[in-house]
Amino acid sequence: MNDDEPVAILEQNRIMAISTVRPDGWPQTTIVGYASDGFVLYFLIFRASQKFANISADDRVSVAIGQEPRDLREAKAVYAGAFAAEVVSPTEREHAWRLLMARHPNLSGTPMPDVSQTALMRAECRHVSVIDYSKGLGHADALHLPQGTR
Repeated sequence: MNDDEPVAILEQNRIMAISTVRPDGWPQTTIVGYASDGFVLYFLIFRASQKFANISADDRVSVAIGQEPRDLREAKAVYAGAFAAEVVSPTEREHAWRLLMARHPNLSGTPMPDVSQTALMRAECRHVSVIDYSKGLGHADALHLPQGTR
């Protein structure tokens, strides 16, 4: 499998389920809007959220991205284990915000949210599984990415 297939799925969607690790070890899963740049996913969360606290304590996250197909044989999805962190570089923050506004038209023309209340995050995918049932029911490919892959 080459990188084109999972990147195409990431580019075709804009909502993902993200699971973080709670302090008691249990997973917590929520839905967030995202934008992608290759295998880097950008999303915005509130600093007061459990999600931000969880990521601050343990940067490992798991994401699931896909759509409900009309026919099961059309199912395509990306599941990934990733490392998440707040974007602190002003240049990367601007880049991420432009990507988010392009992917989510409701944000268009909106100024970047106040950093005292929100955190612009990045999740860098490492262990990627691609489900593509058009290649046969249950078909999955795995891809392991080195750090710094976009």
